[in-house]
Amino acid sequence: MTVDLPSLLDGLKDPRSGRPLSRVAELRARPEGSRPSFTLVFRYPIEGEGSDEQRSALASALAQRLGVASVELETRFEARPTLVPGEHTGLGEVAHLVAVSSAKGGVGKSTLTYNLALSLAGLGARVGVLDADIYGPSLARLAGLAEARARSRDGRRLDPLEAHGLKVMSVAFLVPDDTAVAWRGPMVTQALQQLLLQTDWPPLDYLLVDMPPGTGDIHLTLAQRIAVSGVVIVTTPQDVAVMDARRGLRLFETVRVPVLGVLENMAGYRCPHCGHEEELFGRGGGEALARACAVPYLGSLPFDPALVGASDRGRPIVLDEPQGALARRFRAVALQLAAELASLNPEDLVPPEIVTEES
Repeated sequence: MTVDLPSLLDGLKDPRSGRPLSRVAELRARPEGSRPSFTLVFRYPIEGEGSDEQRSALASALAQRLGVASVELETRFEARPTLVPGEHTGLGEVAHLVAVSSAKGGVGKSTLTYNLALSLAGLGARVGVLDADIYGPSLARLAGLAEARARSRDGRRLDPLEAHGLKVMSVAFLVPDDTAVAWRGPMVTQALQQLLLQTDWPPLDYLLVDMPPGTGDIHLTLAQRIAVSGVVIVTTPQDVAVMDARRGLRLFETVRVPVLGVLENMAGYRCPHCGHEEELFGRGGGEALARACAVPYLGSLPFDPALVGASDRGRPIVLDEPQGALARRFRAVALQLAAELASLNPEDLVPPEIVTEES
C-alpha cells in the first residue's frame, strides 16, 4: 500500500499537547505484515498516564483515514535538535539547550529549573542541568551534592556528576562551598564556557541552564558564543518582578533566541491547615506579561513550604511527593515546555548576531 504519510496526519490533533500532530510528530511506515504498520515518532517525551489510550485513539484515526479495519501503531520519542548555531556549539550530542532566566533574583528560578529537569526525565527524556550562576550557585545543594567535587579522567574534560538520574555541573563542584567567587566579567564568561563546553556531557535530549539574575555577560555569552534552543522566563506576580522579567525577555528576543514561554512562580499560598489561599505577591502578572509579549504562558506555581523544605534536603518535591498536586503541576509545565520545543522549526532558527560599539 502506497500512502502519503504526511497527509495522514493533516487535521489530527496531538491528544497530549493539543497541537497539530504534524507539528510535534512524524509518521514512518514499517514493513507491512497482515495489516498496515506505522511508527509515530514524537519530538517530545510521551511517557506517562494515558499513553496507551492515546495511542489506541490515534491508531483508530489512521485506520479510518486508510479505510481499513485496523493498523499497527508504535509510538516513541526522538528529540529533533533545535540548537541555534552560534560561533561554536561544542554540544554535538545535546538536542535541546534551554535557558531558564528571570533577570531578577529571588523568584525561585533554580528550584523550578531542577524540578522541571526531573519532570522531563520522568516523562522519559535524558536530561542534564548546568548551573550558570557563577557567583551564587545553588544546584549542588538542590541535587544533594553539597560536598561533592568534580573529577576529570583525562585532565582536560570534566565528568558531570549524577543526581536523581540527571547529569549536573556547577562551579560549586570546583570551589569550596563557603568560598566567594570574586571574579571579573571576562573570568566569569570563560568559566561558563568551560563548564558547558569542557564537560563531557553524554547524549542528552535536554540540557537546562539555570541562569543568574540580570541581563549581562553570562546571558550574552550563552546566546552569542554557544547555542540556545530557547528560553523560559520566570517571574513572580508583582509588578517589580514582571518589569525585570520583561527586560530579560526582550534581551533574548533581541539576540533572536526563541522565548518558549513565561512561568509564574509563588502565585499564591494555600494554608495547609485551613485551606485559605492568600495572594502573596498579587495575581496574574506572569500571564499578563506573556499576553503583552505574545509568547506562550506556561502556567503558575504556588508558594509551598514543602517545596522549600524538600529543596533544602536535596530531595526535590517531584521525587519527595510524586503524586502531590505540586508535582503534577511541574509535570504539566514540563510537558508544555517540551511541546513548545517540538513545535519549533529548525529551518527558521537563525544564528544571533551581536554588535557592540564603544563610545
